[in-house]
Amino acid sequence: MPGGLLLGDEAPNFEANTTIGRIRFHDFLGDSWGILFSHPRDFTPVCTTELGRAAKLAPEFAKKNVKMIALSVDSVEDHLAWSKDINAYNGQEPTETLPFPIIDDKNRDLAILLGMLDPAEKDEKGMPVTARVVFVFGPDKKLKLSILYPATTGRNFDEILRVITSLQLTAEKRVATPVDWKVKMLKGQILTFPARLKGLVSKWLSSGSLFHGLFFWHAHTRAGLGLDFSSWLSFRFAVRPLSRSNTFYVKYKLHILLSNF
Repeated sequence: MPGGLLLGDEAPNFEANTTIGRIRFHDFLGDSWGILFSHPRDFTPVCTTELGRAAKLAPEFAKKNVKMIALSVDSVEDHLAWSKDINAYNGQEPTETLPFPIIDDKNRDLAILLGMLDPAEKDEKGMPVTARVVFVFGPDKKLKLSILYPATTGRNFDEILRVITSLQLTAEKRVATPVDWKVKMLKGQILTFPARLKGLVSKWLSSGSLFHGLFFWHAHTRAGLGLDFSSWLSFRFAVRPLSRSNTFYVKYKLHILLSNF
């Protein structure tokens, strides 16, 4: 596909007609995070389920200061009419209002600029339609994440919400999230620690990998917890003594410690 954005690229400050009127993209984003996601065509089954799920999750994205905006090669008039179907699919009153705007890109100007066209999927005129693209932009307007799905495969918006949570966490803290990481997940929650952290121990492994370990004691229960994190995100822990009260106490203390990074 011609055009396209790479990680770290600044979002073009395009103007476009949308279901909420004409916008300038940077003004729309403001100081928020943003997700721009395209779909092939309005009034199609998979796209209806996708935007229906996106609409249901809109309050969760808003809690994370994420502005949402969709795009396809259909007109504003089609977007508004289709919005009724999306709301009806969600079991709501079939109005023309969604919790996010949809961009009118019927001339494909933005799709070409951003590299969103799927050459394998064409409309009735033989013109390529937009793929299922996801762009996540940070408050600095730079691209933090891109995902490209073919028109035949619907997206998982819960996963998109999860990766945005990870992006925001790792942008603020000196951490990295491992495979299948979720919010409040204890196992493998962190990879690196601030050097100033009390009790931090670092050493080189025989493989050449550097690992960081954290060890602390609670004087009253004498419960000790040791954690090792290598560059391969290996994880092991030991709690002693293995009484239920001490185990829960140490896990609670660890959660508080990690959440304060």
